[in-house]
This record gives sequence, structure tokens and C-alpha cells, in this order.
Amino acid sequence: MGTPEFPNLGKHCFVEDCKRIDFLPFTCDTCRQVFCLDHRSYTQHNCPRANKQDVTVVVCPLCAKGVRLIPEEDPNITWEAHVNTECDPSNYEKATKKRKCPVPGCRELLTFSNTIKCRDCNVDHCLKHRFGPDHKCPGPTKPESGFLFTNFLTRTRRDAPNPNSKGQATTSSTWARLVNAASSVRASAEASMAKLSTDFTQVVQSKDREGQGRSGTGDEACPQCDARFSSVTALVDHVKRVHENGTNRTGARKVSVDVCPKCSRGFRDPVSLVEHVEKDHGGSSRS
Repeated sequence: MGTPEFPNLGKHCFVEDCKRIDFLPFTCDTCRQVFCLDHRSYTQHNCPRANKQDVTVVVCPLCAKGVRLIPEEDPNITWEAHVNTECDPSNYEKATKKRKCPVPGCRELLTFSNTIKCRDCNVDHCLKHRFGPDHKCPGPTKPESGFLFTNFLTRTRRDAPNPNSKGQATTSSTWARLVNAASSVRASAEASMAKLSTDFTQVVQSKDREGQGRSGTGDEACPQCDARFSSVTALVDHVKRVHENGTNRTGARKVSVDVCPKCSRGFRDPVSLVEHVEKDHGGSSRS
């Protein structure tokens, strides 16, 4: 067997009626014997341990799960162990029922490759009805109200017992008082929030106007505090509100402003107003 250069090359087939020399023999993975090309399969050489590599699975009619039969073990024992340990009849409908597209009239089965989940309603649909208008999508869910008592009032009104029943008269009166108390608390809270919002808006607007007047870059300047304003009207309001009303302040003095009838520009000195009219308006003060 073999050659002088390769003395171990080739082996005889283990089958008694064959004994052929095969230079590329096959070794059975169960009985570990060597066979030729014609006798390499389990059935051709009648392998006594061929059933150890068999995988037989039966489907349980109760839970639709696969049960693997163990080689060299009675199938009845394997079946009884499955029924007593992992058999769940509630899984039968889930495993056997085929999902379909929920759109009325659509019979398309939902599989791995043709299932699309809508981002708004989170419901699986087929490819044909994947867009919102095709399956009449209600849209994204609206966020719940931020008021604390809204859901409580809705639930108490829905769950409140019928006041006409005789056996629940005491419970009805208790629920009515509770609902009235919650309603009054809600109304009071809403009124307080509305008043607080109005006051806050007024304060912010007042601060903005005052800040714009003090830090403005207008042409009109206050003679006492050097605050600049973009118009004479804003300057007059500032003088009346800050300086004329605060006469008790140290160093405060009353200031009068003359307004040009043509361009509404203000002047502290009447002579400056006359010079302005003659220079800029040709000497006419008519508007």
C-alpha cells in the first residue's frame, strides 16, 4: 500500500465486500472507520451510530413550539418532560396567527421584509399603506395638559357615581364636595397666574422703555441727567416723570422745553429755537 516515497498513502475501505484502496479516504464521524467514496454515507456502510447525529424535531400541538427528540431516548419521555416544564398553550395563537395590515380591505401579510412602523401612530403597516394618508393616520399624540388638576377633574367627573341611586347618596355628596373644592382651587390658581403674568409684562416693558431712554443714542439729551432720547416726546415724558415729580430731590430743577412746530425738535432756550427756524426752515414757523 502506498509508494516508496509515500508509504502511508491510501487506505482500504472498511466494508468487507469492498476493501478498495482509496488515496482520499473518508472517515465516518460516528463510528470513526475509513471508507471509500462509494461507502462514505451512513446508509451505504450501515453505520450503527448514525442516529446520534440525527436531529428530529416535532411541533407541539398545544404551544406550537419545536421539541427536539433526544437520540437513544424514548420519545414519550421527551414529550412528557416538555409538557411538564416549558409548554405554554397561550403561545399557540401568537405563533400560528399571521399578522395582516390593519387597513380595512388590505389582506397583505406582514413579514420581516414588508413591514413598516408608522412614526406617528407606532402601528405596523404594509409597504402599500406605509404613508399617513394611506392608512388614515391620526397623527402624533398630543401632550397632556400641564395643569395638575385637569386629569384629576376629568377622572373624578367620569367616575362620579349616579346621584339618583339611593344606596350611594353619601358617596355622591362626598364626590360633589371634592369636585367643587378642586374646581375652586383650579380657578384661583388660574386667576393668580394670569395676574402674575400681566404684572410681570408691565414691569418688563417699563424697564425696557427706561433702559432705552437712558442708554439711547438719540439727538435729544436731558439737561439734568444727560440721558438721550430719540424724540422730543420721549424727552418731555422723561422730564415730567423723573425730574418734575421728584422736586424734593437734591439739585433737582424744573426744565421747560420749546418744540419746533416744523420738525418737532426741542430746545431749552427760545433763542436757539428762533435761530433754528430761521436757519433750517427759512424763517417760517408755520407747520
